[in-house]
Amino acid sequence: MAASQHAFDLKAQPGFSIIARSAIVALYLPILILVVFAFNATSSLGVWGGFSFDWFVKAWHNDLIINAALFSLFLATVAGVLATVMATMAAIAMTRTDAYRGQLVSYALINQPLIVPEIVTAISLLIVFAAVKSATGYSGTGYLVLAHTAFCIPFAYLPIRARLEGMDLTLETAAADLYADPWKAFLHVTLPRLAPGIVAGFMLAFVISLDDVVITDLVKSGGQETLPTYMLGQIRRDMTPEVNAAATMLLVPSILLVTAVHLINRKK
Repeated sequence: MAASQHAFDLKAQPGFSIIARSAIVALYLPILILVVFAFNATSSLGVWGGFSFDWFVKAWHNDLIINAALFSLFLATVAGVLATVMATMAAIAMTRTDAYRGQLVSYALINQPLIVPEIVTAISLLIVFAAVKSATGYSGTGYLVLAHTAFCIPFAYLPIRARLEGMDLTLETAAADLYADPWKAFLHVTLPRLAPGIVAGFMLAFVISLDDVVITDLVKSGGQETLPTYMLGQIRRDMTPEVNAAATMLLVPSILLVTAVHLINRKK
């Protein structure tokens, strides 16, 4: 009884609140400043000159920004769908089977992009794709789709696997007892119950692909500009609040999708 009364409580430790609040400020204050100065009436990045939507209007009428944003959405959608399909297949294969030798290794390999520094993955993909380009002469968007799909798979895999592991096998067993073949059991029993995990996995993969800079910058060919790489190029040249406006527009769908993932996972 005494032990339970004196259980360790992290929140009650001295300085916890200060550290937690400082971390939140350090994370979100720069983003808040970026968003605020997207509405700056002047071209200054550090001196407030009044409220204005001019930079959003200019960004909206900038063909380079619009084309980069559309290409980013296309790339994120295709890579997100492919990554989610592969992650779903992998999660089912690894949760709906008996334990086998090398299962832990398989799990580690699927999650490898989460562990390896992104620059290492980017250089590795660059070397491989350079060899393929040299051999085939192809330099289309397929390389970017493959690259984004590869590093998005673990992000889609984690919520899908978690959903599968939390599902009761009773209904699947009942479907098998009622002579449903594996495909029908999956289509009518497993898939509907797995849908929230699949949606969450796709949203995470979509956001990760949409925001990526390092891998995209190294793998892309000429004319294949995404919104993050366009913004990086503008920062290297002549940065104006137009970049802030573009970053704010990129930030909004990311926040909405991550919030939706959180709400879906919390509800289910």
